[in-house]
Amino acid sequence: MFSYRHAFHAGNHADVLKHTVLIATVQYLTQKEAALTVLDTHAGAGLYRLDGDYANKSGEAEEGVLRMAAANQAELAPVLQDYMQMVRSFNQGEKLRNYPGSPFIAQALLRPHDRLKAFELHPTDMRSLAGNLGQLERHRQVTVLPEDGFEGVKKFLPPPSRRALLLCDPSYEMKSDYGRVLDMVTDSMKRFPTGTYAIWYPIIPRPDAHDLPKRLKTMATKAGKSWLHATLTVKSNKTSERGGLPASGMFLINPPFNLKEQLKPAMPQLVKLLGQDGNAAFTLESGG
Repeated sequence: MFSYRHAFHAGNHADVLKHTVLIATVQYLTQKEAALTVLDTHAGAGLYRLDGDYANKSGEAEEGVLRMAAANQAELAPVLQDYMQMVRSFNQGEKLRNYPGSPFIAQALLRPHDRLKAFELHPTDMRSLAGNLGQLERHRQVTVLPEDGFEGVKKFLPPPSRRALLLCDPSYEMKSDYGRVLDMVTDSMKRFPTGTYAIWYPIIPRPDAHDLPKRLKTMATKAGKSWLHATLTVKSNKTSERGGLPASGMFLINPPFNLKEQLKPAMPQLVKLLGQDGNAAFTLESGG
């Protein structure tokens, strides 16, 4: 149960998509004065070394954030410029050595009266997360919880301010994660229908992965909620020699109203910059 370590995958193409969406969403939600609570169900270690043993072993950052860094930054879509500015804020000089995970990205965008609840079960990553976040000036606004995020979020919904973003990005190494995501979103929307829910998932040849966005779409539609679904494919799963994740998606319920327009120019750029073969593609749809 404790085998997955995001350090092997930090800064890969899935992180580029996920964190681009996360930044745009938090930026939008912090425009209103009322406090925002961010719930990160699978926070990881929070900060990763791109020149460390884990990243070097997988090489995934080379085909993700490092490709983004090598691009002409002025030509990037605004949301991708915001993403790269965020990554660079954790680095000195031109070379990228550090990569911020979702709790560090969220914390960097939060205001003093906002709150972040970061869940992490992996004992080593949890200690790293607590230590890394503890060094921040505003660490008191962050709570690290060594709990199962699927269950732990229940006690924070609805938040006192009635404004929250829930980010859920489990590894899906355990097949049961797909069902647990659906159960958690169903329960969370009953507790707090107006919250924003952002679900990351891998696109792999498994029925559960194929069905997850369909079931989330049905759930949102039945509840009368708006939704947005973005996917990024970088290579064919069949022709990949090195293996690795070929594609991933982000599904949001109650997304920022302007998020789709922000992603329209960004998604084709991600295909061009991160695509590894002729199967590279994107989808971007919304409803509600």
